Amino acid sequence: MAYDIITVGGANADVFLKTKAETITHENHRDICYRLGEKLLIDKLTLKTGGGGSNTAVAFSRLGLKTAFLGLLGKDIYADMILKELKKEKVDFIGKTKFGNTGYSIILPSHGERTILVFKGLNNELSWKDVPQNKIKAKWFYLSTLLGTGLETIEKLAAHAKKNKIKVAANMSIYLAKQGFKTLSPFLKNIDILILNKEEAIALSHSINIKDAIKKISVYVKTIVITDGFNPALAFDGKKIYTKKIKRINPVEKTGAGDAFAAGFIYGMIKNKPIPICLSYGHKEALSVMKHIGAKDDLLRNL
Repeated sequence: MAYDIITVGGANADVFLKTKAETITHENHRDICYRLGEKLLIDKLTLKTGGGGSNTAVAFSRLGLKTAFLGLLGKDIYADMILKELKKEKVDFIGKTKFGNTGYSIILPSHGERTILVFKGLNNELSWKDVPQNKIKAKWFYLSTLLGTGLETIEKLAAHAKKNKIKVAANMSIYLAKQGFKTLSPFLKNIDILILNKEEAIALSHSINIKDAIKKISVYVKTIVITDGFNPALAFDGKKIYTKKIKRINPVEKTGAGDAFAAGFIYGMIKNKPIPICLSYGHKEALSVMKHIGAKDDLLRNL
């Protein structure tokens, strides 16, 4: 049974903490100050699920695509929570649970921005032997960032996709982008669509601006999408650069907005929509997520 799309990557428990920590101005930005030795009261604690692999899986499933998620979870209460949610969202879990810890993030939000403390747990330990060969039949793979053993595995999945005429979209975190073309070119050459933000694009290509980054990345990947906060998003199809103005809002919380944008854009590509429409879909998804706390609750069911 083939899936429309299989997402691969992280799944986390996300804990959002709200405190009345002091705000200080440092150079040209504002920081939250937590003094050493101080005990702070938490005003509000919200527990959600997150992670690039599971976030996008739910996004695709809500839009009506037959979706599976491939990743590693621990044998703990957070894995139980994630699996329950995936089942509710009609996402097939084709990964494994192992002894160890499920990924865990603590999000400290303030003034529309946030600091995230990330514990990867088992996420990056996804190995090729954890991949169910009889279940990775799909029209598309969506690969979110994994490192270490996990990176080796998504590289093999991209190569497998190339051989089997499966389309591949990938997202790249700053941790991965900093490894540069020398390390990542074997992986990039098997990618159909690469989605990343401005910081990641410049780090990957060692460029001074977005257009220079697109020129260098396009040697390896045909379709490139670059976001830049509330500045216009760009997409390059190998011939032309398209732009999409981003509506400025006062976000409640930004966690998951990048995953939402990526899922909306890829959904449009799967449905053979023109790139400007795909950018619009990504924009709608990201805006919806930013209006609420949590990466999944307000993902859209139609675009």
